[in-house]
Amino acid sequence: MIRTAQTEYGMVQGLPAADPRITAFKGIPFAAPTSGENRWRAPQPAEKWEGIRQCYGFGPLSMQPVPGLGDNVYTREWHVDPETPMSEDSLQLNVWTPARTAEEKLPVFVWFFGGGYQCGYPSEMEFDGERIARRGIVVVSVNYRLGCFGFLAHPALIKEASEAPTNFGLLDQQAGLFWVQKNIAAFGGDPENVTIGGQSAGGGSVLHQLANRKNQGLFSKALIMSAFIVDPYSDHNFSRPFPFEKAQENGEAFFHMLGVATLEEARQLDAEFVQHTYEKFMNEYGPMVPTQDEVFVDCNPIQAYMEGKTLPVTVMAGNTEDEFLNSLVVAKDETLEEKAEAVFGSRAKEFLSFREAHVEREMRHYGTVSGIELSIKKACLTRGEISAEQSPEPSLGLCYYYRFAPDMPGWDHAGTFHSSDLWFFFETLAKCWRPFTGRHYDLARQMCNYLCNFIRTGDPNGCDQDGSFLPRWDAFTKEHPEEMQFLGTGAAAREKAPTEFEKFLMESL
Repeated sequence: MIRTAQTEYGMVQGLPAADPRITAFKGIPFAAPTSGENRWRAPQPAEKWEGIRQCYGFGPLSMQPVPGLGDNVYTREWHVDPETPMSEDSLQLNVWTPARTAEEKLPVFVWFFGGGYQCGYPSEMEFDGERIARRGIVVVSVNYRLGCFGFLAHPALIKEASEAPTNFGLLDQQAGLFWVQKNIAAFGGDPENVTIGGQSAGGGSVLHQLANRKNQGLFSKALIMSAFIVDPYSDHNFSRPFPFEKAQENGEAFFHMLGVATLEEARQLDAEFVQHTYEKFMNEYGPMVPTQDEVFVDCNPIQAYMEGKTLPVTVMAGNTEDEFLNSLVVAKDETLEEKAEAVFGSRAKEFLSFREAHVEREMRHYGTVSGIELSIKKACLTRGEISAEQSPEPSLGLCYYYRFAPDMPGWDHAGTFHSSDLWFFFETLAKCWRPFTGRHYDLARQMCNYLCNFIRTGDPNGCDQDGSFLPRWDAFTKEHPEEMQFLGTGAAAREKAPTEFEKFLMESL
């Protein structure tokens, strides 16, 4: 087994995972600390070290709201520990490798976590890479800067470094991909067979990386989970970039709240003070997210994908059945009508007529969720599915589309909520509090096998671990609009002809 590896910055040592055939290297620096003078700069090379660096534990979280506080599905599910160490200096990554020697050239899977670009971390328990590594894949999870540390825009930053004026979190991810190209062979990985993947904001990050031509050759396949979502309530979607001019205005307002006038002063502030101020700032101005600076981000990546302007890679994409449908935003019919007007314009009344047919059924399913807003959220989710499925350019590569729709057990009756498919693709159900049964574990095994087949070859089809063939999964095309449905009874391919409601959405959104 590979227990030590030589990287460009120095020798690292890992530890056997729970399965001793897997070695886990945790907390490997891939860039320099980002505090002080490196705050709000593109990632810089890490300093080299002498001797062997013991990479036995995860690095700190990037600056973010303290996790594990409050009572919602996410604090119950993943963000459970408010005492997890946090630091501005967090550009570290983790590697799980099953390789015995550096010559094996195993396929590589690089993972970007989600969290709305405001929270999240590679050490979340659902992201344990061991089960994927057990299938002969080298897994890399990359940390990156979040919130105001990752996405501040300000006129002073343009003057200082016009080549990297914002989007530092996306630049961190790209630096992680460059590290993989230079170093992953030492862990038994093949730098010419790299798949990138992410969920939610991580999926949005994948889309941004796909849309950046400087990433040519860094990866050949992409997993995009729950990123093709249209949210009528927010300008801060996972994949749609924020206007640069407005982001700079917000940056100036943020400096005013910090009580500073210059970058030099802002870089001297304590990171916790900056984070706490930012949390107050968001209440008035909203979050800082990827910005269309015309440097790293020069387009809407979903639109670029639809128009065949992203890198030509094979894609696996999909979403959960319910996504954010378990959250309440609209509570009155009048508010819904306003939202419908904003989203559908002159066709708002037509949308509202469709709504009536859906509310009763959805209310029976969710119970505690307001049927008033449920239909408009469902509409926008469906529109996101359509965007994901209908790439008009075959030259981009195939798209394998899935829908995750099993029942999720638990007293909270959360449905197949946003992010619930992570437990299954990583096959980490045993770490979850939910009372999963055998059929859930069977589905997770299938989903993890589909993913690993895709990572190896770009085709999810192949054998299950008992030697039997997995249900056939064909790429989605306009001629054969097929999606793989992951249900409580297992995986099943279904042809997806658009309903009248979906046709309306395609025409009006």
